[in-house]
Amino acid sequence: MKILVVSQYYYPEQFRINDICETLVSLGNDVTVLTGLPNYPKGEIFPEYKNGQNRKQNINGVEVIRVPLVGRGKGLKGLIMNYLSFMLTSSLKSLFLSKKFDAVFVYQLSPVTMVLPAILYKWKSRRKVLLYCLDIWPESIASAGIKQSSILYKVLLKISKYLYKNVDQISVTSSSFKNYFADILKIDANNIKYLPQYAEKLYTQSSEGSLHRQQDSINLLFAGNIGEMQSVETIILAANELKDIGNLRWHIVGDGSAKATCEELVKKLNLQNYVIFHGQQPVSKMPEYFTDATALLVTLKDNEYISYTLPGKVQSYMAAGKPIIASINGETRKVIEESNCGLCCPAEDYISLAKIVRKFISDSNSHRVFSKNALNYYNKHFSKNAFINNLQEELNKLKRDV
Repeated sequence: MKILVVSQYYYPEQFRINDICETLVSLGNDVTVLTGLPNYPKGEIFPEYKNGQNRKQNINGVEVIRVPLVGRGKGLKGLIMNYLSFMLTSSLKSLFLSKKFDAVFVYQLSPVTMVLPAILYKWKSRRKVLLYCLDIWPESIASAGIKQSSILYKVLLKISKYLYKNVDQISVTSSSFKNYFADILKIDANNIKYLPQYAEKLYTQSSEGSLHRQQDSINLLFAGNIGEMQSVETIILAANELKDIGNLRWHIVGDGSAKATCEELVKKLNLQNYVIFHGQQPVSKMPEYFTDATALLVTLKDNEYISYTLPGKVQSYMAAGKPIIASINGETRKVIEESNCGLCCPAEDYISLAKIVRKFISDSNSHRVFSKNALNYYNKHFSKNAFINNLQEELNKLKRDV
């Protein structure tokens, strides 16, 4: 099958769409990705993609077409320009694609406007579109502080409804998303299917480790984007409550718009010996960090709609067979408690986070139980084979229904 994938983000940016596309190619599909110039998470265009370089590439069998965009930068203005520029350039490009595709697959993170080029190609070529929703809009942007009563929110809501209603099939990463689409966006529930994310195979592999773990040390690790939605400050404030535990270390691997703020908070609280920033690391190195971690951390902002999200890192954590400690509400909390793979407390509640970390440390017998349960739950609910099979089945249906 010839598949057009639309995603604002692609390799060398680190998103699971990279592995999805390469796996589809390995199964005999012809995959072309329409994407932007890599700049995530730091917001600056990668040097090797400036000045017209590498606009067309073949990466592990995947044909990659890149369109110009404005780097997201650090502030809101840069982010808006980033979103709008990709929407415009990719939409224009979609109208002039000469290759004929059987179906279109949109890997929809933020912004939802990345769906527009897929819809334009659909109208032009009379092909159908499958949208895979990882961020629900407009709530993903509203959670940053935009009031639902504001004109901006209402405009974004209309745009989001329009885009979601003009695709042919929607798959969602969280079962809670289905309620939002049906109740708020008024999307036909028959067009919405639950397709949870998986973790790349490398997360199940053992490694020598990268934290230089000392005997009897306790290493808690957060991995991923450090943005406002992730509420990494909750981790730092909890670390401040537990300075009496001398062998406890908090490791933060990743980068993002809130990293500088978090580093300043660490300095303000004099936690440099307790909280360690490792910066952005390649996906290939993550098993090394996971190996030395006693438990893995996940946090999200205290927001009703953000709590619908099941971050992809949860699958990675479970695949690695590690206990999970979470300050989170909603879907993720439900999964952790259902699987009995760790401990949870409410989102943004650093006092409670400190309490459950103390409880976790005091009950070392639970660590192995949590680890075993995490891997068992992952194998049962989040396997890669099930994901790819379901994805190919949905794309084939769209091809046949043209």
